[in-house]
Amino acid sequence: MRAWQVQKHGEPRDALALVETPVPEPGPGLLRVRVSASALGLPDLLMCRGAYALTPALPFTPGQELVGVVSAAGEGARLAVGERVMAVSAFFRGHGGFAEEALALDEFAFPAPKAMGDAEAAGFLIPYHTAYAGLVRRAALETGETLLVLGGAGGTGSAALQLGRALGARVLATAAGPEKAAFCRDLGAQLVIDYRREDIAEAVREATEGRGADVIYDPVGGDAFDAATRCIAHEGRILAVGFASGHWGRPSLAHAAMRNYSIVGVMPGGYDLASKRRVQEALVAYHRRGEIRVPVHRTLPFDALPEGLDELGRGRVLGKAVLAGPHSGEA
Repeated sequence: MRAWQVQKHGEPRDALALVETPVPEPGPGLLRVRVSASALGLPDLLMCRGAYALTPALPFTPGQELVGVVSAAGEGARLAVGERVMAVSAFFRGHGGFAEEALALDEFAFPAPKAMGDAEAAGFLIPYHTAYAGLVRRAALETGETLLVLGGAGGTGSAALQLGRALGARVLATAAGPEKAAFCRDLGAQLVIDYRREDIAEAVREATEGRGADVIYDPVGGDAFDAATRCIAHEGRILAVGFASGHWGRPSLAHAAMRNYSIVGVMPGGYDLASKRRVQEALVAYHRRGEIRVPVHRTLPFDALPEGLDELGRGRVLGKAVLAGPHSGEA
């Protein structure tokens, strides 16, 4: 089968090669999926560079998120051959979604709703389960609270922005430039701060009459995290989700204690299957009511993966970019 492999660490155009590899066999708790589409994410770019914590040994196929039809099921798997599923891949074992067939985690795979096309289904699980884990479970966001989403135009931020609105919060977002600001407003942000022209902390304090944001969703880290600490409300919660800036935020525990706010880590993968199933049911219901969606920037042909990851790395993707799988349209 054809698969994109990272054969050396570097930028995608140098690191990736389209090769013929054996079809993988699913072990216990794994599924093999004929890939219809796979979503591009920052971790995929970082794995090319060898800069992601879960980067497998060379050579390997990246691609964390996918949709397709189950072609084989390992021992103990719940989902059956022939089912169309959205899933998180076994990328950390080297068999990610940028291939004709990929291995997927049965415990993080669900039937794909018929109303959800391949491109949207491919990019649904990780962004929305992360947003739910952060906003609902870790921050206990309440109706009427103010939520600030850093990097609201990205795949992770756009999910949190929409889910925050669905949960009844007043949502503010940061974005770089007028195009991304307009994108965030279209998704429901009530105020967008262009951080290239405005000071984030000052703008948030002004918008909240000095109180600050009750919850700050941070997939960016770096300077954005520093700004968050200057505009977090009393008893507020800063959600440490990621480091799109290149490095994690560097908290000061003394500052957190003096200002009485919490810094909370967010990762959706640590919950058991029953919890994931409840979250998936809630998220699909939001989607059915039209309150959340995956904004697909564009769908790239299978041969264009390096180009897509390069676009992502340059900050040119609004929402999610998706790679059409070799089995696109077969589900």
